[in-house]
Amino acid sequence: MTTQSPERPAAGDLAEHKGLHEDSLTFSSTLSIGLASVAPAYSLAATLGYVVIEVGVLAPVAVILGFIPMLLTAYAYRELNRVIPDCGTTFTWAAKAFGPRTGWFGGWVMTLAGIIVLTNLAEVAARYTYDLVGLDALAENRFWVTVLGVIFIAVMMYVSYRGIEIAAWMQNVMVALQYIALAVLVVVAFIAIAGADRPDTSIDVSASWFNPMEFFNGGGGFSALVEGMILMLFIYWGWDTILSLNEETKERASTPGRAAVVATVILLVTYLLTSVATVSYAGVGSEGIGLGNEDNADDVFRAIGEPVLGGWNWIVLLAVLVSAAAATQTTILPAARGTLAMGVYRALPREFAKTHPRYLTPSTSTLVIGGVAIVLYIALSLLGENAYGDVLLAIGLQIALYYGLTALTCVWYFRKDIARGGTDLWVKGVMPLVGGLILVFAFCWSAKDMFAADYGYLGSWTVPGLGWDIGSVFLLGMGSILLGLPIMEFLARRAEQRPYFAGETLHRDTPVLAPEA
Repeated sequence: MTTQSPERPAAGDLAEHKGLHEDSLTFSSTLSIGLASVAPAYSLAATLGYVVIEVGVLAPVAVILGFIPMLLTAYAYRELNRVIPDCGTTFTWAAKAFGPRTGWFGGWVMTLAGIIVLTNLAEVAARYTYDLVGLDALAENRFWVTVLGVIFIAVMMYVSYRGIEIAAWMQNVMVALQYIALAVLVVVAFIAIAGADRPDTSIDVSASWFNPMEFFNGGGGFSALVEGMILMLFIYWGWDTILSLNEETKERASTPGRAAVVATVILLVTYLLTSVATVSYAGVGSEGIGLGNEDNADDVFRAIGEPVLGGWNWIVLLAVLVSAAAATQTTILPAARGTLAMGVYRALPREFAKTHPRYLTPSTSTLVIGGVAIVLYIALSLLGENAYGDVLLAIGLQIALYYGLTALTCVWYFRKDIARGGTDLWVKGVMPLVGGLILVFAFCWSAKDMFAADYGYLGSWTVPGLGWDIGSVFLLGMGSILLGLPIMEFLARRAEQRPYFAGETLHRDTPVLAPEA
């Protein structure tokens, strides 16, 4: 066996694990990190307005529709994690089930989504910080928002670099603050709606808000239903961070899967209550605080926070700030661990396989993820604020693609178990298959809609020689996904990565390079 330095282990030389800090997380700490990764306060603030613009008062049923594939996919993650508790998650699982190129591409899309969303998280965290301390002029200044956003990414990158225990402690506090603030907003909004001085914009809650058939009864049709679901995928997205921390979790074969399922249920309840309260209070009008007002779309809580809470509006500002800051850090965690696994199995250069000898974190991967996110954030800032609306819409494509791939991976990997019937048929077969097909269909349908020239906020691009006008969201979403193909082929031709792409370093029978549960 060839001797390697601890920082540069070869896949064939790792008899135990990748060098992460094992048994450092409990069920509650992984659940907190998962919820923080979803960033409920930020996700609602940044997405609910776009959902209402698409589906109007049917936002609550869109919450439910988005939950269905998420829950079914969470079961796929749970079952795969039981037998392959590897921090590479989608990358490792898809490579074992479908082969090296599918695995690599799944890892690319998963990492890509994390890097892109970091830019929006940093933007929101920066703007809310200035708002919270009363520096409104700086909150509207592109340069100073970008400076503070870069600082946020850098600080959270450092926290992730220093160790998982520090990250877990921070997330416990931040998640608690978010849920307290959202609870206050929801309760006060419902009290105001029920009172004699209810706002003029308010509308009564109706059972039709929860009926998916209303989409076909003047609710925008099938396209609106799918677009609402795609946007909701972004709101739910992030709980899979729990699985990427499996090698650092106690009882790693069972705890992450249970925490993922519980997290999706908690999010469903949170989003239903908040969406019903805000839609009922502000209405769906296109003026004033109405959630259908495009001026409010990128931040609904900024629009309704003061009308609902008055002088206590700082509670909502703090919640969204904390939410975005927390997710900035937790988004780095899975992306860094995914690329760590890709480095260990030689799908990426050796440098990505390094872990810090003292902090036991992915050193190179963490720094690269944070660094690329900073560069991309600066580039998007130069394009203006409209770029972030396109980012949110485009990320839905990436989420649907790699979640859908993971669900279908579960079905194929466990096909022999499924054939025996019983419980395996449902939890490893039917449920993941339905979830995966929903997500793949949503991906394809949305990609078709996004191709339109008027889809997006940055305008369109004309394909030279063909005369096609392509929308900016399609270019950002599909363009970034397809960028992975030439990168993958370049790596496949490098001597260092050839063993992986030949199926030698990672295949169905490769032992899991993680501590035994």
